[in-house]
Amino acid sequence: MRPRVDDGAPRPATLSDVAAAAGVAISTVSRALSNPARVNAATRERIQKVAAEMHYVPSDSARALTSGKTKTVAVLVSDVTNPFYFDIIRGTQQQLRAAGYTQLLVDTEESDELEDGMLHRLRRSYDGAILAASRLSERRLTALSAEIPLVAINRQTPGVPTVFIDTPNGIDQAVEHLVSLGHTRIAYAAGPETSWPNEGRWRALQRAAKRHGIVPGRIGPFAPRRSAGAAAADAAVNAGITACIAFNDLLAIGMLQRLRQRGVRVPDDISIVGCDDIFGADFCNPPLTTLTAPIEQAGRTAVSILLARLGDPTAPVPRRGATLPTHLTIRSSTGPKAANGRHP
Repeated sequence: MRPRVDDGAPRPATLSDVAAAAGVAISTVSRALSNPARVNAATRERIQKVAAEMHYVPSDSARALTSGKTKTVAVLVSDVTNPFYFDIIRGTQQQLRAAGYTQLLVDTEESDELEDGMLHRLRRSYDGAILAASRLSERRLTALSAEIPLVAINRQTPGVPTVFIDTPNGIDQAVEHLVSLGHTRIAYAAGPETSWPNEGRWRALQRAAKRHGIVPGRIGPFAPRRSAGAAAADAAVNAGITACIAFNDLLAIGMLQRLRQRGVRVPDDISIVGCDDIFGADFCNPPLTTLTAPIEQAGRTAVSILLARLGDPTAPVPRRGATLPTHLTIRSSTGPKAANGRHP
């Protein structure tokens, strides 16, 4: 009974095919297969028998039309090539798969306009969204949260469910570490101006430095990529600092490469600290001192919060947000300040 195309090969049966074969309306078939209790027993059994004989398999789009649910969650990241997002994507994927959901991955290319546009353009394709390091303004993010079930990672915006990775506390640890090594000329290599965590890290560094009577410097902004590390390293050398905390590990690793090219020794001449502890941070040259964050856990937690907001019965008790701790992992890119200061 399977329908065929012009060349005689069988094609997948549709809802319309089942309805025609069973002699009922398409809407009746839909109810019989998605909500059997709403169709009388004789009709339901006939439809189910025909569907089985035709090897009918409901499509995701058909299920969405009848239930209003796609069982899909959109996960938006700022740069899919950044290893920071690898673990977030892995965490969301695992948690969504366990709950019977599909992940729709979107790269917003560090653009708030693209991020906003994709959320609206794909709206019928997903039930809710997870925004990892969103570049949207607070006002826009708040407005979207009222329209779309979403969870933000690494943002703290009133009214928006969030998973916050506590890098400010890690920055505090990094400053303590550098001061204990004798460093007083410390700078921050800033990331994108549209990045909410970027400003949070800078404010945390200022607070920590103030407690030690230090006025930190700031260089940048720089793109959060390894290729931007050369410019950041040159700026650090020109600033005459002895230690630098970079916005993320990619930027820090790029700085290490450029400093080595210039003959500036790390950590003898200058100490470098990264952020995120991405894959590769422990075997670059030298291994990078950095803030270690539970990134994969952030992805899993964001999914749990979102599914609770969507009313999924398998989700835990709903909550508005979570804060995940970070800690400083000390490796070879930091060391004592040279007795005679940094070499040129």
